Amino acid sequence: MEHLGILILAIIWDLTLGEPPVFLHPTVWFGRLIGFFDRDYKRRSPALDFVAGTFASLFVIVVAFALSRLPEFLHRWISFALSVYLLKSSFAIKSLAQHVKNTIREDIEEQRKYVSWIVSRDVSKLDRAHLNSAAIESLAENMTDSVVAPLFYYLIFGLNGALIYRAVNTLDAMIGYRNERYLYFGKFAARLDDLLNFIPARITVLLFLPFNPGKVIEYWKKAKFKLNSDKPISAMSAVLGIWLEKKGVYRFEGKEPALEDIRRALRIYWVVVGEWIAFVFVSEIVKSFFVQ
Repeated sequence: MEHLGILILAIIWDLTLGEPPVFLHPTVWFGRLIGFFDRDYKRRSPALDFVAGTFASLFVIVVAFALSRLPEFLHRWISFALSVYLLKSSFAIKSLAQHVKNTIREDIEEQRKYVSWIVSRDVSKLDRAHLNSAAIESLAENMTDSVVAPLFYYLIFGLNGALIYRAVNTLDAMIGYRNERYLYFGKFAARLDDLLNFIPARITVLLFLPFNPGKVIEYWKKAKFKLNSDKPISAMSAVLGIWLEKKGVYRFEGKEPALEDIRRALRIYWVVVGEWIAFVFVSEIVKSFFVQ
C-alpha cells in the first residue's frame, strides 16, 4: 500500500500547494540539462545530429532514472517523503487548470498574452475564436501529457516510469520540433514521446465517453491528423459541440468557441481528472493484493 500512500499524498500536494519552486523542480532540471546539450552542440550533418541528439536524450533519461532510484538508498521516511515529492513533480493537475483559466480574459490582448504562454503556435494574429480554441486545445492535449500519462506509467512501473516519462515529455517539448535546428537532433526524443503517449492519449479519449459516447467515438474516428495529440482534442470538441482548429493542421467541426466554452472545458477537465484518479486508486489497491 506504500505506492498508494505516495500517490495520495502527491495528489494532495498538487491540489493544495501546486508546483515546487523552479530551482527544485526535476522537470526544470531535465529542461536545463537538454538545453545545455542543445546550446553547446554545433549542428553538422543529419546523421551526426541524430546521434548527438539521441545521446543527449538518453543522458537525460538516465539522470531521470537515477533520480527515481534515489529514494531506495535513504531512510524509510525520508525515502517516502522524497518519493512523494518526485512523483508530484511528474504531473501537474492544478497548474494546468490555472494556466488555462488565466486565458479567460475579456481584453483580447490580455488573452493573447496568456494563450501564448501555453501554446507553441504564433498567436499574434489569431482572432478571438481561435484564441479560445487554442486554449481549449492546449487543455485537452495536456490532459494526456500532464495527468494521464505520468500516472499511467506510475501505475505500471512505479516512480521510475513516472519520472522517465516526464523526462521524455520534457525532451519533446524542448527539442521535438520539425524545423531545421531540431529535425534530426530532436528526432529520437520526438519519436520516443510519440511511443510513450500512444496508449495514454487513447485512454484520455475513453475518459470522455460518459459525456456523449456516440459523438466522442464519431470524432475519434476523424482524428487522423496526428498520431496522439489530436485524439483528446477531438473528444473535447465532441463533448463541447464546438470547432477546434489549428489552421493548416486539423479542424473538428462545431459551433464557434466562446470564452464561456473555456470555462465549460475546465469543468469537463476536472471530471475527467477525477475519473482517472479514481481508476488509478482502485488499480493500486487491486495491485496491492497481488504484489507484496
